[in-house]
Amino acid sequence: MTVTSARPGPPASADGSPAPSAGARTALLALALGGFGIGTTEFATMGLLPEIATDLDVSIPVAGHAITAYALGVVLGAPTLAALGARLDRRRLLLVLMAAFTVGNVLAAFAPTAETLVAARFLAGLPHGTFFGVGAVVGTAVVGPERRGRAVAAMMAGLTVACAVGVPLSAVVGHAVGWRWAFVGVGVLGLVTLVALRAWTPSLPAAAGATVRGELTALRNGPLWVAFGAGAVGFGGMFAVYSYVKPLLTDVTGLSVTAVPLVLALYGIGMTAGTLLGGRLADRSVLGTVVGGMVATIAVLVLIALVGPWPAAVVPALVLLGVTSQVLGLALQTRLMDVSPAAPSLGAALCHSALNLGNAAGAFLGGLVIAGGWGLLAPAWVGAGLTALGLVVVLVAGRSPAPAAAPAVAAARA
Repeated sequence: MTVTSARPGPPASADGSPAPSAGARTALLALALGGFGIGTTEFATMGLLPEIATDLDVSIPVAGHAITAYALGVVLGAPTLAALGARLDRRRLLLVLMAAFTVGNVLAAFAPTAETLVAARFLAGLPHGTFFGVGAVVGTAVVGPERRGRAVAAMMAGLTVACAVGVPLSAVVGHAVGWRWAFVGVGVLGLVTLVALRAWTPSLPAAAGATVRGELTALRNGPLWVAFGAGAVGFGGMFAVYSYVKPLLTDVTGLSVTAVPLVLALYGIGMTAGTLLGGRLADRSVLGTVVGGMVATIAVLVLIALVGPWPAAVVPALVLLGVTSQVLGLALQTRLMDVSPAAPSLGAALCHSALNLGNAAGAFLGGLVIAGGWGLLAPAWVGAGLTALGLVVVLVAGRSPAPAAAPAVAAARA
């Protein structure tokens, strides 16, 4: 049995393009389930630091090394695993990546010391970027290249739903019965995802002639690194604010601590909406969506800096930041795939390396201005500056047309 990117006679979607088949929809669901697990474990640690620090008898900054370790795993793992897995069937590679992710989370749940927790979080982060990169290629194969933006969006929606549901739920579980159970839950979700990937995603051979050397050769690509740099700098603007959103809401806006999870859930809903919107916009113009996403994100960050003390204004502004940042993130991932046609899995995986570099840069610079006495609204101005710098990179050096795409895989075997 074969699953092709377009079958004759399916009903048309709202925009007139063929609607995805039932098999394509279940494949995207399996990929979204993986995105949900990855998104939950990536952000849940931030809400569990006090419980982790108390249980392991370390300070909160030391416990925070687990967050850094995960981000470092993403940055290093994305290009490395994409290159090493160049010759593997795409479904098999997804299964290997999800298995490693599951093991990393289970090890984190039973980590006896802060050092072993850091190691486990590094392991759990390694598959992150490559899973999304390979998943984007599989999703594009099952729905067709003309709907690639929405294929990426469907998978990324799992990550954004995690911010609205999985992360707050993990915080509740961690507070009620212990932080370890939050990681156990993610491990169980990883096992469920393994079953879904095996059952619902089609076999998809690697591109003909794909090799580790070929994937690494694809890194000698100027437009790829321009897009990478624009993403790493431009997306840092969102993280400059998100990293310090809790003290912003409690100390500047005056909300209670119990209201913060609700605001974060609303932010996650905004991210989900932005992912779905970004997929549609990217199918029309990838580069136009990158530029528009950056301009909109700059405007929202400035708005947050101006209305921070007023709850009725800053909460909707944060929801809007979730929308605009995910429109930008989705478009950046699609752009990296487009400018790396010889190694689309690597291009999409590098997007997550770029976003995690943005995470580190935004959090560092935001913390720097807070420590310098500029206040908790200063990171919003820093974020606007970072995203503006990313926009300059795109406008000056990143508008060259994408190289011609490699021939698409004709069929994916179920």
